[in-house]
Amino acid sequence: MLQTTITNGLEDRATPVSESLDLGSIFHQYFEIVPAFSSALKDEVYRVRHQVYCEDLKFESMRQDGLETDEHDSNSLHLLMRSVKTGEFIGCTRIVRPRPDDRHYHLPFERTCAKALDRSIIDPAELPRNRIAEVSRLAVVASYRRRKGEANSPVSLADEDSEIGKSRRFPYIPLGLYLGTTELARISGIDTLFVLTERRQAVHFSKLGVKLQIIGEAIEHRGERVPAVMNVTSIIDEMRTIFHSLYHAIAADIQRAVT
Repeated sequence: MLQTTITNGLEDRATPVSESLDLGSIFHQYFEIVPAFSSALKDEVYRVRHQVYCEDLKFESMRQDGLETDEHDSNSLHLLMRSVKTGEFIGCTRIVRPRPDDRHYHLPFERTCAKALDRSIIDPAELPRNRIAEVSRLAVVASYRRRKGEANSPVSLADEDSEIGKSRRFPYIPLGLYLGTTELARISGIDTLFVLTERRQAVHFSKLGVKLQIIGEAIEHRGERVPAVMNVTSIIDEMRTIFHSLYHAIAADIQRAVT
C-alpha cells in the first residue's frame, strides 16, 4: 500500500492508496474540472494564464487587462480546474483546433516544429483536419506547483509521481487537466492530439497512463521541447485500472457542463 499526498496549496494530507482506491472520489474532495464555454469562464482561463505565463514565468509580456490571449484562442476549446475548498481557478489548458475555412492556417506546433517533425512517424498534413488538435497553454498557479524548485515551470511532475507503489504525492492537478483534455477532445470528435512538451514530462505522463509518442527532434521553445502525439481512444482504452475512477469523475464534470 502506498501513500499519496494531495496538495491543495495550503496543506498536505496523506491518504493510503491501493490499486482499488477510488481516486475519482478523492479528486472531487479537492478539485473540479470546468469547461470554459462562456465568455466569463474564458476570461478566467486568460487570467490564470496571465498569472503563470506573464507574471510568474515572464514567458509573455504583461497585459494591462490581466488577460493572456493570442490568435489561437478563438478556435480553441478551453478547460479550467477549480479548488473546491477556495472556489478559485487554479489551472487551465486549451485544445487548439484547425480552422476549416482557412486552408493556410496551421496549428502552433506545425509552424514551430516544421523542420523538427519526423513525418515518417506521423504527418499532420495527411490527417483529416477536423479530427486533429493541439494541447497547449497548460498552466497551474504558483501556489499549487508543489515542490521546491518547480516555480519555473507552468506545470510540474517528478519521477516519483509515476512510480505507483512507492510513497509519493499523487499528481492530481496535471493529470486531471490532461484527462479532462482527453474527454473534452473525445466528445468534440477529435482523434489525435499533438503537444509540444518537455521530454521528461512526456515520459512521466506516459507512465501515468497518458501515452505520448515523441514525433520529432527537440527544439528550443522556452527551454527544450519535443513534439509529441496522443491518440484519444488509446488513452481511454489502455488506461491503467487505478485511473479509471479518476477519469470517470472528470468526464462527469465535463458531460454535466455540455448537457
